[in-house]
Amino acid sequence: MKVHVEPLGDHAVVVRFGTSIDQHIHGQVKQFSASLEQDPLPGMVEYIPAYATVTIFYDPVAVYERNKGWQRTDGGSRPPFSPYEWYCGQIRERLNSLGEAAPASGRVVKIPVLYGGEMGPDLGEVARHNNLTEQEVIETHASGDYQVYMIGFAPGFPYIGGMPEKIATPRRQSPRLSIPAGSVGIAGKQTGIYPLETPGGWQIIGRTPLRLFRPEADPPSLLQAGDRVRFVPVTEEEFRAYEEGSA
Repeated sequence: MKVHVEPLGDHAVVVRFGTSIDQHIHGQVKQFSASLEQDPLPGMVEYIPAYATVTIFYDPVAVYERNKGWQRTDGGSRPPFSPYEWYCGQIRERLNSLGEAAPASGRVVKIPVLYGGEMGPDLGEVARHNNLTEQEVIETHASGDYQVYMIGFAPGFPYIGGMPEKIATPRRQSPRLSIPAGSVGIAGKQTGIYPLETPGGWQIIGRTPLRLFRPEADPPSLLQAGDRVRFVPVTEEEFRAYEEGSA
């Protein structure tokens, strides 16, 4: 496992498994994250998984206190103790103890989407950018086999990979000040869903009636890293039925 370990300030370490959005790389991210969840490293405060990295925040004072009696094993003079270097060693030991990562797997979650119109004001722009009709964009987006790689930016916001490149479209030059909750967007080769009303610059092609962030639920995020997503086009009547809880 070729992994780079590098500092992020004096309280965190970035464990980098690769530099691209890749299912095998993300399988390693999930395997390492599961190991940290089950058996946290000494002094760990929290860990944050992403597409190809896991960032570990730790308490350097706690690490130092834990290792006051640290001695060199090669008989040399003792240098100043470095919590960072010690933590890197702990990370590499953990990595060496892991086997081959299994392919990322998870639930299959169907996301109903009402595309275009008021719900998807940028559908036409995505179509023009890719020399497609709006219906071709909808069919292509709804035919993808998607994976949730991480949750971030806003509570419950899923970063979703696997979108067909034929509908990839850059972010808007001028972000909107307010994007409604449930909006489904495209940014480059990614697609995602806004769980809350927030500013944003993604190209909005539709909206789902599902609530992605539910503070009263456990876990509060409807989607989790590793889940598979299937977008399902719905009519306005079906959309309203979902909203009313009758679908």
